[in-house]
Amino acid sequence: MAKKDEKIEYVKNGKRLDGRKVDEIRPLKMKVGVLPNADGSAYLEWGQNKVLVGVHGPKEALPKHKQNPYKGLVRFTYRMATFSVPDRKNPRPGRRESEISKVSGEALEKSIFLERFPNCAIDIYVEIFDSNAGSRAAGITAASVALADAGIPMKDLVCAVGVGKAGGEIILDLNKDEEDAPDAVDIPIAIMPRTEEIVLLQMDGPITKPEWNKAVKLGIQGCNQVYEAQKVALREKFAKVEKGK
Repeated sequence: MAKKDEKIEYVKNGKRLDGRKVDEIRPLKMKVGVLPNADGSAYLEWGQNKVLVGVHGPKEALPKHKQNPYKGLVRFTYRMATFSVPDRKNPRPGRRESEISKVSGEALEKSIFLERFPNCAIDIYVEIFDSNAGSRAAGITAASVALADAGIPMKDLVCAVGVGKAGGEIILDLNKDEEDAPDAVDIPIAIMPRTEEIVLLQMDGPITKPEWNKAVKLGIQGCNQVYEAQKVALREKFAKVEKGK
């Protein structure tokens, strides 16, 4: 364990503490169609993060005063299991979960042709079973794949990743140790890759303009890596469907 005043080098000779390069994401794998009672579903493992997503709908939006006659409603629910973090989490949804639910739903709305579903709702349930930094990016990524599995018409998939700073270095896909660095800055970013339209962008600390430019470029590069993994997972699912016919 490092001493209190000891400076940790988060990047040394081009390698991070976990052996990754600065532009390398953690191991990522997804499986589509894992919940038989959902219209669409996906399971994701990203580093230590483990995420399960279920999609229900489109269906009539209730109560009726929530209905919009011009477009559908996306209801995104992000929850962390009590055992998902080292210290037992309160089972009641907290402020952070409410905030992530709101911004994640808004990000996915940008990709869905909601005008095709007036007075309807699409419910997205995201459960985090294990969390180790970047869980909102993992949730959005898995949710977009689950929407595709449900047959929801979309302009493109939405893929997300965290990018930021630790030990003065701009790095991709921060883990928990990097996220807890004294100078840490975490920037979750989500895009629709075909147009590189940014649909989610948050930041929790100060960085310089050159660092910002580097971070955004690295974030988009990382999102495109995630996009490839999403497409592979969907191809595998539907290849099995075709083979079973």
